[in-house]
Parts: sequence; C-alpha cells; structure tokens
Amino acid sequence: MSTVNLIDSFSEFKDLKNIDRVTMMGILEDVFKGVVKKKLGEEANVDVIINPDKGDLEIWHSRVIVEDGFSEDDNLDIELTEARKIDPDFEVGEEVSNEIPIHDFLRRNILSIKQNLQGRIMELEKDHLYNKYKERVGEIISGEVYQIWKRETLILDDEGNELIMPKDQQIKTDFFKKGDNVRAVVWKVEMYNNSPRVILSRTAPEFLEKLFEQEVPEVADGLITIKRIVREPGERAKVAVESYDDRIDPVGACVGMKGSRIHGIVRELRNENIDVINWTANEPLLIQRALSPAKIGNIKLDEPNKRAEVYMKPDQVALAIGKGGHNIKLAGRLTGYDIDVYRDSDEVTDDVDLDEFSDEIETWIIDELKKVGLDTARSVLDLGREELVKRTDLEEETIDDVLRVLRTELAK
Repeated sequence: MSTVNLIDSFSEFKDLKNIDRVTMMGILEDVFKGVVKKKLGEEANVDVIINPDKGDLEIWHSRVIVEDGFSEDDNLDIELTEARKIDPDFEVGEEVSNEIPIHDFLRRNILSIKQNLQGRIMELEKDHLYNKYKERVGEIISGEVYQIWKRETLILDDEGNELIMPKDQQIKTDFFKKGDNVRAVVWKVEMYNNSPRVILSRTAPEFLEKLFEQEVPEVADGLITIKRIVREPGERAKVAVESYDDRIDPVGACVGMKGSRIHGIVRELRNENIDVINWTANEPLLIQRALSPAKIGNIKLDEPNKRAEVYMKPDQVALAIGKGGHNIKLAGRLTGYDIDVYRDSDEVTDDVDLDEFSDEIETWIIDELKKVGLDTARSVLDLGREELVKRTDLEEETIDDVLRVLRTELAK
C-alpha cells in the first residue's frame, strides 16, 4: 500500500467518525511513532512527519554519535566511523538522522498500525459521544427505534449512535415498532464497562418541560416560567406556571386557543391529562389551585409538619381525589404538603350567590373571590377575614367592606 493510499484510507475513516483533520494527523503520528518505538525501543528518538495535503509520510530515526567502540545500543547511538560514511564532517556528540524506508516498514507493520489506529479511534469516539450527550442532558432529541428488548429499547440518533431507553422510562401505553421515530429527553449519561451509556426518558418531568418550550413560544422566550412539574406518566400531570408580565395570562398562553397548544403535548404523552395552574407563594391558595377541578371550602395548615386538612362539599371529594388518587397525590407533590380531604357536613341553606351582590360589590372583586373557589356569601364569611387576606390579592379595606355587605344581607 502506498503512503498516499494509506493516508486516504485513514481520511475516509476520519470522515465516518467525525474526527477533525488535525486530530487525525495527531493520532497517525502517535500510532506510527508507537509502532516504531516498539521495534527500536521506547527510548529511541523517532520523528514522524505527515503532510496531510499531499499525503506524504516520513519516519526519521535520530541517533547520537559516539566514539568507536563506545556504542551501548545501536538504536540510540552510532559510532563515529559509521556516521562519517553518511557525512564525513560529523563529530562526536552530534545527531545523525536516518529515514526509515516507509514502504518496507508499512508492508511489515500495516496490520499492527491499523489495529492501533482503530483502538485510538474507538477511544476518541467514546469521548466524543460522552461529551456530546453530557452537554445535552435535559434536552429533547429524536431517534429511530432500532431494536426492542424486554427491559429496554435501542434507539439510533441521526449519526448512528446507540441510545438506550429503559422500560421504566417509557410511558405505560408507549408501543414502539422498529423504524418508528421517537422523541425523548436525554436523562443521564454514564460510563458502563468503559463505554458511554446514554439513557433517554419519556417519563421525566424535564421531558414535559421541554415539550412546553417547543409548543409555547412565551415559555421558550422566558416570558413564562415553569415553576414546578409533577407527573404520573401517561395518567396526569400538573404544571405550575408564572409570568412576570401582567399582560400575559400564563395558563391561557400554555393551553392556547381552544387547547391548540396543549393538544400536541397531550398526544405526545399518550393522552396524559395536564392541569396548568398559576403559581403563587401563598400556600393555601396554591393547594386550592393544585386540587382543581375540585372546589375547596376551607383549609387548615400545619406548616411545621407540612400537613393540610382540606374541607369541601361531599360532591367535590371525588374530584379532589381523582381517578386512582392521582389528583390528590400530584397536588401533594406539587405543594409539598401531605393533604387530607374531609367532607364538610355543615350544609347551609340560607346562602346567596355572590353574583347577586353585583350592585353593591364591584364585579372584579367578585371575580377575585371566585378565583379562590368562593362563589357564595356563606363561603366568604366562613373563611374569615384572616384567611381572605392570605388567599386573595384584595386589600384589607376591600375585604372589610365585602364582609360588611354580606353580613348585612344574610342577617335580614
């Protein structure tokens, strides 16, 4: 094999493995130098010169000139008489460089060179794959299903790299066939038996977060912040969002006109029900929103122990718990509270809908009360002034006026 052909074949290998030309030349130099030193000894002074443009390859072996009879290693030293056969002007202590005939060298060592090169290429490929995906942890990628096993699925990316999605990182209703295109988030990258192992997930909260970034421009632009996500993959999810721009309704923007934005996400997650709620630092209000669609009557918090007792009408209990208990479980994980639901047995008959007070209470105030689940006069009075201050954004004077109007009406 000629030098040019050898370089060309290595260049083809480089193109397949995504290794730049400079790195490839460095590998070639190290590989050739290593093979020569294996033959001449590790202490041998060897230089490999490669011209990547012309495909030229030269190997030079340098030795120090010593007095005749004082050479201890012919691979390190050369006697003065021998050196002067090359150039009569040589003196003791100078270096003599001989070019090793490349064609003879390649013919004898080509197999060893290729094996060493392949080993170095594999090491670089492992480092490249590990570093590439380590930087992409938390990002969504697309791949093609290549093989399906009992405990995991093998997926190939657009460069043919092998990625793994374990069964416990797949949604229960996921069903893949070979050749299917699948989206997932890069969950973690680890070394296994000295090889990188890239693990994908469709059940991680990060997957849902990245789907929102793709479907909702305001989230991608940072106008809406996703504060917290909790999931029961394939069943239900709750997403708490917040916007620092008063002109943007974060829930409405995430859901879209007639659900246009969220429908795509729901389909990707195999019809997982997604509740999008407004985030708040007000813990009772956050619990109230997290338990939606159930309407809450009263909440008693045990903040040191992170427990909440929630009281509601009997017909709201099933909504609060949800199918399979998913709603109350997710609400607890979202708020950080252990939530207990109780039926409010004190049925009150002398109650009036808040809309009936629109001539005395401004509509925006009534709307604010309805946001926290208070739609009747009795529900507002039962909650009390202190809780109203905590759970609504109304000023204390406004709350006092509302309570006065409601008490007057119910006392008639």
